[in-house]
Amino acid sequence: MSNLQTLFTQYRIFTGNLKQLPRKEKLVINTINQYSHCLAEEDSEFKKALQKSDVLLPDGVGIVLSTKILTGQSIQKVAGADLHEHFLKSLNESGGKCFYLGSSEPTLQKIKERLNKEYPNIQMESYSPPFKDKFNDLENAIMINKVNLYRPDVLFVGMTAPKQEKWVANFKEHLDAKVICSIGAVFDFYAGTIQRPHPIWVNLGLEWFVRLVKEPKRLWRRYLVFGPVFISRIASEKIKSSNPAQELQKKEVFQ
Repeated sequence: MSNLQTLFTQYRIFTGNLKQLPRKEKLVINTINQYSHCLAEEDSEFKKALQKSDVLLPDGVGIVLSTKILTGQSIQKVAGADLHEHFLKSLNESGGKCFYLGSSEPTLQKIKERLNKEYPNIQMESYSPPFKDKFNDLENAIMINKVNLYRPDVLFVGMTAPKQEKWVANFKEHLDAKVICSIGAVFDFYAGTIQRPHPIWVNLGLEWFVRLVKEPKRLWRRYLVFGPVFISRIASEKIKSSNPAQELQKKEVFQ
């Protein structure tokens, strides 16, 4: 395990900053928060996709605090929006190309308009796939072909979790992109169709609370139902970690 990773429950969490991302021929970057952690416990395909990430970023105060509780290690939250901004700055400096796969045509158009103003050196292409739970073979082939014809330096995938992570895991070997990032709601944040909380709330670790207040119907289960479930699981992991034999066995499995 890299010295820029720490073992959190059954996941290798990236502990460095975005300037320390590893260099690989193809790099798959995903994020994990308390909600996706809970979903993965009920969805083995999603869990495997997260575990196979080249980089798994701690996107959520729950993950940050729980890592401290379980490992004693202090890490920094890295949101999908931070990852997106990092690569946009890099691509603007190099005159690189990015591809946005996901969301609606109006949202993608708003992303393009903003991108042209803020990062004029970036070349951008996009594709809006059908809005459905599962794609058929033809739809998958079209998406792969759209990406590969463009050959982006960075592919941003925004189909919401867990669909986006599972899709990337299934087709990453067929995608001609140097970096592949599953960033979900960032498409809407950057397009302005959903307003991200002010940085003050983000820095205080209360971004989740502001989002819940703004969109209670959509997010109440994520925070009010899965929040306690996540806390219960972390408490259980803490109890297990007090058993040296179990902890050693778990570490050996993931080495």
